[in-house]
Amino acid sequence: MTPISLRVSAYTAVSALGDGLQAMREAIAVGRSGLTPLGTHDFGVGPLAEPLTTWVGRVAGLEQPLPARWSHWDCRNNRLAWRGLLADGFAGRVAAAVGRHGASRIALVLGTSTASVGATEDACRTFDATGVFPPQPDNPALHTLHSLTGFVQEALGLQGPVLTISTACSSSAKAFAAAERLIRLGLADAAVVGGVDSLCGSVLFGFHAMQLVSPEPCRPFDARRQGISIGEAAGFALLENVPGGLRLLGHGESSDAHHLSAPDPDGAGAEAALDQALSRAGLTSADIGYVHLHGTATPRNDEVEAQLLQRRFAPGTPASSTKGMTGHTLGAAGVLGAVFSLLALEDGLLPGTTHTGEVAAGMHGFLLTGPRQQVVQHVVSHAFAFGGSNAVLVFGRTEDAA
Repeated sequence: MTPISLRVSAYTAVSALGDGLQAMREAIAVGRSGLTPLGTHDFGVGPLAEPLTTWVGRVAGLEQPLPARWSHWDCRNNRLAWRGLLADGFAGRVAAAVGRHGASRIALVLGTSTASVGATEDACRTFDATGVFPPQPDNPALHTLHSLTGFVQEALGLQGPVLTISTACSSSAKAFAAAERLIRLGLADAAVVGGVDSLCGSVLFGFHAMQLVSPEPCRPFDARRQGISIGEAAGFALLENVPGGLRLLGHGESSDAHHLSAPDPDGAGAEAALDQALSRAGLTSADIGYVHLHGTATPRNDEVEAQLLQRRFAPGTPASSTKGMTGHTLGAAGVLGAVFSLLALEDGLLPGTTHTGEVAAGMHGFLLTGPRQQVVQHVVSHAFAFGGSNAVLVFGRTEDAA
């Protein structure tokens, strides 16, 4: 069956830049970063067991528990998800869609790489300190990878197909592809897609153990880049099979099958995902006005992605990575990239690559180091993950979305 173009009827995000689209717009306009030095009490039930010199994209105010009716889902990740559902009235937009389609005809597809593992870490730390587990370990549903999607399904009152995708940093980009298939196959009339990941020790110290964490704010595609800055974010979009507006035009997915963490040095898998996405959209790389890069600021990822950009796009095609603004938000990176891409389409303001000063070889003529006012019709968003899981999304706009 031929893929269908879907309207992005609503979208939003919460990150270190703030809550909602206006906070993102203001940050894009001036190239503001939300990264701050990692503090010993930035997350978890107690201070960090050992110091770590790095910067993170922390979302403030996640100490506030969920409303009492959802206390059985309470954890940092789901608190962040709740903030995302409230931003820009997104939950209300979904409620209106339920009125149009019915709760059983709206799918829910979310990506995450950590889900509620922070709550599991907290429980173990509490047990280690007191010899007693807190009440939440008696709630097994909270301590599963599906806890995010379970909470969001309950909070939104959805009854359609439900899917959790966990393919590391491509997770929430692949959510768009899965949703398109569900709608095209007639299993749903609309879909809520997105992703949420929050700060936790497993991620920070895991990446640190692999020597991938930067001691300073990350600098994507900088000749002197030193690694990633971890961030946290929640992002959501509502997809409907109706005409007009901002649109998901195409998607592509592939697997390198090359290495547990390093990308295929030739970028073959990433290029295959790009080819699929453009083909489904009925476009070529010459039709793309802006590329939102995965751009983690690790030596190998940026090098392989830069080579892909040079092979497939004409010199002068504007491209940027926004991880210097938000940090690398892991399972939420795909949807956050989609939100930046949709804003570029809607506002005609392309984000710059914050903190990057000495542009790496091969990226001159492509990389925006500051924001640029430019109207574009089609954009590409990359999400390339550990294990070589690749996803590419193509978005466009109709005249009524200008």
